Parts: sequence; structure tokens; C-alpha cells
Amino acid sequence: MTLLVGPILQRAAELSPRSIAASLDQESVTFADVHRGANRIAHVLNGIGVAPGDRIASWTDISLGSLAVFFAAARLGAAFAPLNPAYSLSEARDVITYLRPRLLISDPAHVEYAAEVARELDIPLAGTGAPGGKVPGLNLDAETERASGDNLDQPEPTADRVHVIFLTSGSTGRPKGVLLSHYASWMRAVPLGGATRLVAPGGGGDLCPFPLFHMAGWNAVLCAWALLRPIHLVSEPSGERLVAMAEQWRPSTLYCIPALWRRMFDWMPSHDLSSLRYAITGTSLISEELLRDIKERLPGTETTVSYGSTEMGIVTTLGDHDLFRKIGSIGRPNPGFDAAIIDGELCLSGETVMSGYFDLPDETAAVLDDGWYKSGDLAVMDDEGYLTITGRRREIIRSGGETIAPSEVEAALAGFPGVCDVGVVGLPDDSWGEVVCAVLVLDPGTPTPSVESIRAYVGTRLANFKHPRAVTCVDALPRTAATGQIQRSHLRATLLAGPDGT
Repeated sequence: MTLLVGPILQRAAELSPRSIAASLDQESVTFADVHRGANRIAHVLNGIGVAPGDRIASWTDISLGSLAVFFAAARLGAAFAPLNPAYSLSEARDVITYLRPRLLISDPAHVEYAAEVARELDIPLAGTGAPGGKVPGLNLDAETERASGDNLDQPEPTADRVHVIFLTSGSTGRPKGVLLSHYASWMRAVPLGGATRLVAPGGGGDLCPFPLFHMAGWNAVLCAWALLRPIHLVSEPSGERLVAMAEQWRPSTLYCIPALWRRMFDWMPSHDLSSLRYAITGTSLISEELLRDIKERLPGTETTVSYGSTEMGIVTTLGDHDLFRKIGSIGRPNPGFDAAIIDGELCLSGETVMSGYFDLPDETAAVLDDGWYKSGDLAVMDDEGYLTITGRRREIIRSGGETIAPSEVEAALAGFPGVCDVGVVGLPDDSWGEVVCAVLVLDPGTPTPSVESIRAYVGTRLANFKHPRAVTCVDALPRTAATGQIQRSHLRATLLAGPDGT
């Protein structure tokens, strides 16, 4: 058996070529369409010198065309590195500088900044999706149209070859590239990632609100296609759009973080979501209220709670039968995984673990230790083996599936009028897991700024998911005596204790 990402698509194209592979709002493509497109792009990339081991950075909005690029890179043995489309110019420049890609791909929404960065760093640029085909650099669409749709005649990559790099924030704001091998992604998609919902091949497929710069989005694609099922993507995960796409495509599976379920429920009273059989949610903390809402709004669905990370994939599941017996739990490890609490920290082991962080040996060594991945989550395990997350060991904020470095947000808030000091922490939230909270020390007489004014100030310097959603003021920030560093863990604990310290 070939444990590679590429054959997942090839098998689907051979067994069910005319079936819908993916949709995006009103558009759709078949498995044959994506397979042929991936072959053509692979020929183009090979022709311009992209080689095994190279990195291809992609800075585009979500599109069906990204599917073919992802698999073309996999067939070449190159690593596909999707950038968050919400990145500012400075954020994108930092990430691209770090990745040192062989090629940068951009769409019209990002091409102006992408071209600037490509010139600065002397990186070839390829444009796609432009009306009239006018793009700086290589016209990827035009070249793809002229290329062969046959399989590329070159050796397949080995299963340990890195095929994708997902960007996540480090503790200092420096990006960390999570390296996933073909083997790890295949194991996430086929025997393990798919084991959390044992659904039959084909059918209405899976509605996916996750973006395609995120591990969860691509894992959803691979899980669905391994079962010959369509994946239904959305350009904007609003409640209205999710409900509309569920009515149009009649999917059987929907996986949402709590905040997205809340958005959907605002639009549900007059809509038909009876096609759904599996209603999945996840983050480290799921409220009983949300679970009861899902059961009430979607009667007859099987509901599970999933927990995972970019570094490990989905590793634990709380089954439908345990939802209200084990409120607050993330369940037990899925088949093929082991979990242990070591010095209070949840450590995980399994075949889906990342290969490491790109070009960051010290950061890799800090979390991969003797076969275990140190999650950074504090947890407890009960006498039945059920796990519950109780907090975070490291200061990274995890909000809505994204990781956010507090220092990066603090730097963006520096200079806000009337603020003489600022710290940033993550506070628990039922919808987002954690929210970014700006803790301010104000000049005398300065009124407390609104959340809206704070978000407007950081504006385009930070992607929206990094913007504070809460603001509070203190007399002084706790700092270390020796170095003056903000004691964020202490600050967070103080805020959670409340004004009376309880």
C-alpha cells in the first residue's frame, strides 16, 4: 500500500471520475477535473524547475483551484505552504522570508503585496485567477491550459517526504512551520482521522467551514476524498452562508468550532438541515449549553467532540453516548494514539505526529521528546481514561483553532494613545476556546478604550483573528524582577480570579 497523499485523489478519480469532488458556494469540480488539473500544474511546476524538497508558498483566497496546486506539489515531492489570506504585508513578508520558497503563488486580491515581496526576496512569482489573464510573473492559468493532463513521469516521493507546511505562531510571534509528511497526513485522513466518524463512501459529503490555509481544512478534504465523498467549502463561514450551503448540497457531516455553531443557530429556525447525520465540534472546552443546543436544533444527529492540533491532527474524541456523562471532557484517545499526563501536561503519541518545525531545531526539541508530543495543554485524566483540559502551560493563545503569540499583539498595540503599558493574554471562552484580551495600563485620566477602538488601531497590521476581543485595565503589569518580562501566566490567573481574588 502506498501511503502517499497523491494516490488519495488518483484513486477517487479512477473509481468515481464524474462525481463531485468539491464545491465552493455555487461552483463545483469533479474528481477527474482535480486530477487532470493537478497533473497539468505538476508538469508546469516541473518545467520551471520546482524540484523535490522545494517549497511552494501560496497566498490566495480560498478557491477550488488550490486543490489542484496542493496535489501537484505532492506529486512533485515539493512542500505546499498556504499563507493566511488575512496576513498583512509585514506578516506575509516575515513568513515568506522564513520559508524561502522556490515559488510564490498569488491571486488578484494579494498580487500587489506578493509582487513587492517577491521582488525584495528575489523569488519567482506565479499569478492565478486574474480576469483577462494579466498577471505579473508566470501566468499559471495560461501555462496550465497548455500542459499535459497525463501523470508526471518521475519517481513518486517517499512517504517520509514533507508535503505540506502549516504556519502557526511561536511564543515570540515568529512563525513556526509545522512539517507534515505524506505518511502523517495519510494516517490522519484514512485509518485515524476518518475513524472519528465511520461514514459510508459517497453520499452528500462533508460541509467544511475551515479555510484552506489551515490544517483542519486540508485534513477535511483528505478524509472526505479517501471515502470518495464530496467536500463542500465556503468562501465565508457566516451562519447564513453555512445554512445556505447545507440546504443546497445536503451534506451528512458538519464539523464546526463552537463560534460557528452559534452563527448557524442564528439562521436556523426556518431552514431544513435534515440531511445532517453527524454534528461534530471541538476545541479544548465545549459548554454543556452548546451540546444541548446542537441536540435540540439537530435531532437525530450523532454529536462528537474532537480535540487535536496542527502538530498531531485529531487525537481524542468524546462520543455521543458520553456527551452529558462527561461534560467538559475531550474524551479518550482515538485508535492508534496514546496519551499521558506528564508533570501536569497532556502528552500525546501516534503515527500522525509532525516531522518537526521548519528550520527550528530548538523549538522542535522542546515539544518532541522520546516519542511524545508535548501539547502545552494542562490536563487531568479520570479513572476511566477520559481527559479534561484545565489550562495552558505555554503562553500561546489558541482561539478558534488559530494560534496567536501575545507578544505580537502587544507590539501592534504599542503607541495606542493614553496607554503606557500593555500585556496580552488568552481568556477562556465558550465559543472560541480562548479570546485575545488586551490588558492596559493607562495614563492618568485616560478613559478605558473600547474593544472597537483597539481593533481599529491594530487594523491591517494584524490578521483579524489576532485582534483583541476583550479589553481590561490594571494599575500595573506583573513583571519579572531580573528581566522585566511580563508574567502573563500570573496576569491571566489574576484576571480569572476576579476583583475579590476568588
